[in-house]
Amino acid sequence: MSSRAPIAPTDDRATQANRPVARVPARRLTRLVRTTARHRTDLLVGLFFAAFAGALTHRLWADPSGLLLALNPEDQVLYEWFLAVDARALLGDFGLSTDRLNAPVGVNLMANTSVIALGVLFAPVTLLLGAPVTFALLTTLNLAGTATAWYLLFSRTLRARRAAATLGGALCGFAPGMVSQSNSHLHMTAQWLLPVIVWLVVRLLRAADPAARPTPAAGLPAGAPDRRRLTTSAMGLAAAVSVQVFVGEEVLFLAALTLLVMAVTMIVVDRDLARRALPAFVGAMALATGTALLVLARPLWFQFAGPLGVADGMFSPHYFSADLRSWWAISPLSLVGDDGSARLSTGPAEYNTFVGWPLLVVTAGCACWLGRRPLVLACTAGTLVMGALSLGPEVVFDGDGTGLPGPYALLGGLPVVDGALPMRFALAVPPLMATLLVLAVDRALRATGRTRRLTLVAVAVALVPLVPAPLPTTERPPVPEFITAGHWRTCVEPGGVLVPVPLATPKEPWPMTWATAADAEFSMPQGFFIGPHGRGGSAAMGVAPRPTSALLADVARSGLRPVVGDEQRRRAAADVEHWGASCVVLPAGTAHADSLRLTVEALYGPSTRLSDAWYWRVREAR
Repeated sequence: MSSRAPIAPTDDRATQANRPVARVPARRLTRLVRTTARHRTDLLVGLFFAAFAGALTHRLWADPSGLLLALNPEDQVLYEWFLAVDARALLGDFGLSTDRLNAPVGVNLMANTSVIALGVLFAPVTLLLGAPVTFALLTTLNLAGTATAWYLLFSRTLRARRAAATLGGALCGFAPGMVSQSNSHLHMTAQWLLPVIVWLVVRLLRAADPAARPTPAAGLPAGAPDRRRLTTSAMGLAAAVSVQVFVGEEVLFLAALTLLVMAVTMIVVDRDLARRALPAFVGAMALATGTALLVLARPLWFQFAGPLGVADGMFSPHYFSADLRSWWAISPLSLVGDDGSARLSTGPAEYNTFVGWPLLVVTAGCACWLGRRPLVLACTAGTLVMGALSLGPEVVFDGDGTGLPGPYALLGGLPVVDGALPMRFALAVPPLMATLLVLAVDRALRATGRTRRLTLVAVAVALVPLVPAPLPTTERPPVPEFITAGHWRTCVEPGGVLVPVPLATPKEPWPMTWATAADAEFSMPQGFFIGPHGRGGSAAMGVAPRPTSALLADVARSGLRPVVGDEQRRRAAADVEHWGASCVVLPAGTAHADSLRLTVEALYGPSTRLSDAWYWRVREAR
């Protein structure tokens, strides 16, 4: 028997045993560092766009809960309410319609621009920090995200140099129309999925075209389309389109129409491409369309034919048409813009066509210089068609009708088309212009001498006048402490109906901020929304006021106390019953608060003061 003692494992052996486990985080960190280094230029460009977007919205960030975008505050109130309602999905309380507004009837969220996908995605931010913070965050991220997404498309798909791609991304993300729509139109500025959709369409086209592959793919016969890439591209396209429907349908419609114009142009100018790729391309597009329709069938039915759905547009195409002269005007929201140009549009949230004459001239020059390349011709055709459609059913010049019919007259009245504002067709133009500029600048950067200098100077001269100024803000009406401190629970249970005095309307939606501050835990009558409450069930903004609502609105405007008799009290009781309301609330800081309080007391009896509001318990809380 050996007298040697067993040898115990040394610390070195234990260390060696643990070494593979310890190496895993190190390897991941190394891989992350290498990936970051490889894409550092892309990251820097994205950070630049984020910083620029932050500079444009910095006034709103100064106090998101105390400030509103001054040029369109009513829509901001609406979108913050949408975000609060969407965030309830995280609590298991969400559907395609809601009873938290327009009690007791409710609101069809699909028939409204309720940005459901954004609201659900940012629900944690809304529930933790409030809808105003989410709104400010999305206003900023939509600009930066759109610019970054287009930059990546230009640099990857067009293989343009980074400088050219950055210029193109900046024009797409911060075009006058995008900055103008940033005044509370989240559904129009959330365009960061569009480059993904375009990339998937291009990927699908390349998979359908055997000549697009420099060498035959493994396992594919010569001259055959790449079925696997066709299928994956079609499925990806269906997914992207489905998500975009819940972000902004109008943007998706404009993109689809633009791509259709470009596709037709490509077929006409490149017959060989059409012969090689069209059959497989059409088949894959049919697969993508069919898959998307399977996903979207119920939501789209709910929007157009479901409860409280609307099948028609409510905005006049004659009123929301672009003035021809506005195309060569500089946006009033630009640093060098002229406020006098504002008369050429319906309002500061619709400066969609104000690209300026320098950009028009330079873009036309670039298109001519680039020659008859199919992509150049397709972008030119898309620019002309979408620009012409923005003029509406009658061409208007400098505020006066010319009597000349616009191309939009050919589309007017068609389903879906009548729901889009003609002047917003112009939002499809900046990405097309940007594509032409990217191609021209990229070509110039590869050249030397006079051509390079002339091109870069011309593009700079075209874009500098479009540099936007920060978005102006204004103070928002304060939310009563009665709401923010949770005192509302003393007179209405969560899910019940609270009646603010005066009631919310599309022109005066301020009480909706109460529900937003309470995470939409209670409902209220009337409000700011689109529903089938017009003549004959047509689309209308809001709903006709009940007698008591109209009475209180008159007092709020004039400060004069009406004579309240038995008839007014009978109607007030009937209105409370119709609304299913539990309590009526009047903040002490409301204009003409004393007249309103005495009027409501004449209708519903003595009030109770709590914190900074009076309330009337008109029904027992359910």
